[in-house]
Amino acid sequence: MTATMAAVGAFAADDLNDSLRDVTVPVPQLRPRDLLVRVQAVSVNPVDTKQRRGLTPSAEPAILGYDAAGVVEAVGPAVETLAVGDEVWYAGDITRAGSNAELQAVDERIVARKPSSLSFADAAALPLTAITAWESLFDRFGLTPESTGDLLVLGAAGGVGSVMIQLAKALTGVRVIGTASRDESRRWAERMGADVVVDHRRLRDETLAVAPDGVRYLFSPHSAGNIDDYAAIVAPFGHITAIDEPEGLELVALKAKSIAWHWELMFTRSMYETPDMIAQQRLLAEVAAMVDRRELRSTVTETITDFSAAGLCEAHRLVESGRMTGKVVVTR
Repeated sequence: MTATMAAVGAFAADDLNDSLRDVTVPVPQLRPRDLLVRVQAVSVNPVDTKQRRGLTPSAEPAILGYDAAGVVEAVGPAVETLAVGDEVWYAGDITRAGSNAELQAVDERIVARKPSSLSFADAAALPLTAITAWESLFDRFGLTPESTGDLLVLGAAGGVGSVMIQLAKALTGVRVIGTASRDESRRWAERMGADVVVDHRRLRDETLAVAPDGVRYLFSPHSAGNIDDYAAIVAPFGHITAIDEPEGLELVALKAKSIAWHWELMFTRSMYETPDMIAQQRLLAEVAAMVDRRELRSTVTETITDFSAAGLCEAHRLVESGRMTGKVVVTR
């Protein structure tokens, strides 16, 4: 008899309440390098809402959820780095069943021990945004402790921006310019450590006012309609890293300045089981150490204590409102 567990299933539906439903599904089977994690808290990211909206009709539920924190309950026969009882955090694998469930199977190479100083709820807010920010700064931009110049972070009060500001200030020498449009999001970006905050509705004028020679690095979560502004405000031989995927994106305006365009998808390593896949475990371990040294703070702003379809519907609504600062977490 197959063991079962409670989960929140996602189905193709126009109405959010019809899409996310409480379901019972089989406990996942472990691959050799898998951990079976009892999930204690998750956070909801734009990728969750995007996946939900893109579902095709099916009688079988999709189990969404990427960010998670929980306790290792069992391990596969080839697991080497973690053990039963470990308290862990991770951002999951977009090709597998997600964290909106009692139990989740996840490859040890993308999992690390969570910060000991954080609750499961506070820990669950960080992995996906921390990996995205870390890979953007250090793998795409190639920043080091000696790096200088200006880094422009669009959406500075969002999940990724909130962590990127903190990592850049702690681990590099760049000046961080954030963008925001509301007083609340401006104050949040400043609390995260931004040196300057500009209004993204006046992106070109306000950025060039504080960086007249242009910025060296630009992080773009929303690229559509912005490429001409980017061409104006990025310095020659500068770099842009984008995490979105707007249709028909035309980049030729960047050519005159030889501006490099990078894509960042934190799921690439797990999707393709790249030889350096364990790099995500290592960076999550380093981020955990920074949190425990009080060099990095959790970005939770909303906590929903209802790990059910109703609680996750509320979290999805908050993310889709476009007015979130920081992150929303759903906890048991």
